[in-house]
Amino acid sequence: MRNLLSSILLLMSIVLYGQQEKDNTYFDLNYFAGNIALHNNSIAHLIKGHPEGFIFSWNKKTFGNEAWEQRYNYPDYGASFIYQDLKNETLGDNYGLYAHYNFYFFKRNAMLRIGQGLSYSTNPYDKIENPKNVAFGSDILSSTYVMLNYKKERIFNRFGIQTGVTLIHYSNANVKAPNTSVNTIAFNLGLNYQLEAEENEFVETVDEEKFTENIKYNFAFRSGINESDVIGSGQFPFYVLSGYADKRLSHVSAIQFGADVFFSNFLKELIYYQSVSLPEENVSGDEDYKRVGLFVGHELFINRMSVESQLGYYVYYPFDFEGRTYIRIGLKRYFGKNLFGAVTLKSHGAKAEAVEFGIGVRL
Repeated sequence: MRNLLSSILLLMSIVLYGQQEKDNTYFDLNYFAGNIALHNNSIAHLIKGHPEGFIFSWNKKTFGNEAWEQRYNYPDYGASFIYQDLKNETLGDNYGLYAHYNFYFFKRNAMLRIGQGLSYSTNPYDKIENPKNVAFGSDILSSTYVMLNYKKERIFNRFGIQTGVTLIHYSNANVKAPNTSVNTIAFNLGLNYQLEAEENEFVETVDEEKFTENIKYNFAFRSGINESDVIGSGQFPFYVLSGYADKRLSHVSAIQFGADVFFSNFLKELIYYQSVSLPEENVSGDEDYKRVGLFVGHELFINRMSVESQLGYYVYYPFDFEGRTYIRIGLKRYFGKNLFGAVTLKSHGAKAEAVEFGIGVRL
């Protein structure tokens, strides 16, 4: 409770400071309560109560001054802070910071928020002090939250209400084992407060002419560290080389086709471990740790940012690890017309393998 009160006092000071910069911005504060989804039986012992917490957000409205704002129905963008009590001493509490977008539907009465950021866990796994926490292997976690709300602004002066459902996901993406992750499905109820007495008018100038562009060729290098599911097996660097072609279908959408080459050093240790410890796996120890995959993908362009999603299949697969198909999803940021940086999650179904940090060029 003391941590919760301290966080609220901090957020109130941010609100008071934010009122000095009245530029079509607003704050919202939401209380939420719900349940941890049982997506894996290994976390059943960690589900003991109904997690609760709050989400505090700063939001900046767009009014169509740029073309992308009009194409996406004038979204908001902003930053969020989430405090969550997971109602289990083994799991502890989580504190997260996120960047988010708000997208609007049904005459702006329905809001879909998508946020991505980092969260701090107060009680991660420790083989001596906290061996039961198989959900969080590290204190810093990758976190995503999705909020679908009915929203009404300016019901009473500058105050409005919003309510709906929220999904919050925590995982360290196998940066360190264990990493079973936690998903919270919750009901939220909150208030929003507009800093401006009046709003600007929406601009409608975009002429949706057909957009065409020649096929572009992309080359990317990704890296990071990860660990197998064997606790204590060690963290190792990995390297991914990617080449692919993309074709823009519209101002906001492109399709992709390409190939990845994976140099996953954690597999070296896993191959050795299985060869000496698990004879039933029939691993000789001489298997190659490298993999090659072909993939198809889609890229959704939002201003200088884009959301990338890919589905791949290993065509060179000498060692069996989590199956031959893989998924990659993440964010890209373009710097000029050709260079980009990316943060992506690679997984096999719901089983994460790695968070990839990448740089690339689009020619």
